[in-house]
Amino acid sequence: MRDLEGLNQPRPMKIGVDATTWQNKRGYGRFARALLDALVRVDHKNRYTFFVDSSDDTEKIPGSIDLRLVQTTRATVDAASSEGARSISDMVRMSKAMADRELDVLLFPTIYSYVPVLSRAKKIVMIYDVIVEKYPELTLPSRRSRLFWKIKVGMGIRQASAFGTISEYSRDGIAAHFHIPAEKIHVVNGASDPQFQVLENPDVPFSIQQLGIFGFEKIILYIGGFGPHKNLPMLVDSYAKLFSQSKIKKTCLVLVGEYKQEAFYSNCQALMQQIDKSGLSDYVIFTGYLPDEELVVLLNKSTVLVLPSFIEGLGLPAVEAAACGCPVIATRESPLPDLLGEGGIYIDPWKQDQLEGAIDRVLNSENLRTKMRAAGINAARKLTWEKSGLQMKNIIEEVASR
Repeated sequence: MRDLEGLNQPRPMKIGVDATTWQNKRGYGRFARALLDALVRVDHKNRYTFFVDSSDDTEKIPGSIDLRLVQTTRATVDAASSEGARSISDMVRMSKAMADRELDVLLFPTIYSYVPVLSRAKKIVMIYDVIVEKYPELTLPSRRSRLFWKIKVGMGIRQASAFGTISEYSRDGIAAHFHIPAEKIHVVNGASDPQFQVLENPDVPFSIQQLGIFGFEKIILYIGGFGPHKNLPMLVDSYAKLFSQSKIKKTCLVLVGEYKQEAFYSNCQALMQQIDKSGLSDYVIFTGYLPDEELVVLLNKSTVLVLPSFIEGLGLPAVEAAACGCPVIATRESPLPDLLGEGGIYIDPWKQDQLEGAIDRVLNSENLRTKMRAAGINAARKLTWEKSGLQMKNIIEEVASR
């Protein structure tokens, strides 16, 4: 009888994953790593194969995974930049490797690294947002790069059996822009890593001490890229205006993110010139990329995190900030109002007066900061990567059963 029962059990599925973004340090790389790690931890039945084109940081991939290194001339994290392009031969190599006949499902955790794959496997493609579609000139500077993006996304949409995205806000935008039935788009929520938490009297690493941040009483923090769609010139203008009016005192503006070797479109040089012209070079600090263990300390020490982007598919730095008890000012063109509630103040990214007013209120009201801190911590606790992993597992099983 036991043998007959065993015969009736469905066999484990074989799931292939395009993990070529595992080494990426930007938001979509962080999301992909956390999601894939959670997915493997919650799914004890199915078998996973990760396809990578670089051996960097692969020791952090869970040991239960079948890891396949595809030899290419250039890693995807380098080639898939604003002005870059993967060679045809590299895409063919990746495509052939992922066309394994044994795979039941093939998951692309981000459209950035998608390549067409001709196989029987059901394809799930994750599209995080429609930032490029709404603001092409602010994200992809050349007609060539915009054309390649349009072709890649179009092919991904045609091949996909289902889509994943990171918020209801993004789901609505994707459905409207690409005319995809909403029922084909599944939401996989993001979360902060468990190490993003409130720390009591954290030790400040020497590398951060050297930046001179803690010579100021208050810290306005930004975390992310330096693309034009991040709306940082308005943040700098708002800071300069409040500074000139003496509405903020002994306060610095700290900009965290890779800016020297940025793969994506960046207007960092123009931003630096703007800062120099305003005479605030001694008050605006560029940190470069910071590892998570340093970022957690900085978030615990900061007065407010500001994310003024024209649009955000998720806004993960804001969720991480809330988990650390740091109040948030963020764009309302994002899912953050629903995710963080009273843990944030949400502004129209086109109205500088709203940003200035929000910064002024938060910096000068300890009572407001206390309320935002409590609300943000509570909201962030409701978001976990375990839930995200279960959401992704359910999507895979639903798509495979069709």
